[in-house]
Amino acid sequence: MPKQFKITLSSFLRRVIKAYALKAEMRAIGCTLQRKGRSRHWILSATFEQLEQVVNYIRTTEEPSWQWVAQHISEQKNNLTHQELLNIARKQPGISINQLMAKTDCTIAEARLVIDELEDL
Repeated sequence: MPKQFKITLSSFLRRVIKAYALKAEMRAIGCTLQRKGRSRHWILSATFEQLEQVVNYIRTTEEPSWQWVAQHISEQKNNLTHQELLNIARKQPGISINQLMAKTDCTIAEARLVIDELEDL
């Protein structure tokens, strides 16, 4: 089962215009968006692939208030472990070091280690 990332979106409804549309799209992608207790913060739960889809969707829209969400998600999803990098690379046979670095924002050393390990299998 893929790892679920949990990302806190502080003051989500206050910072985002047309939040209902963004929430609907996130749920359509398969993400879970829940309010954190009684606070104004929300928690987004999603897999790495779902987070990529959300970021790509936001970047294609013309809504400027959504861009901070894409930036925040991108920063949070870049904290991947070696095993998570391996899982991502296994799903895409033939992925290059540059492609892995672009997709995950990992270092060149991390990408080389993952690719070398996959080639030895």
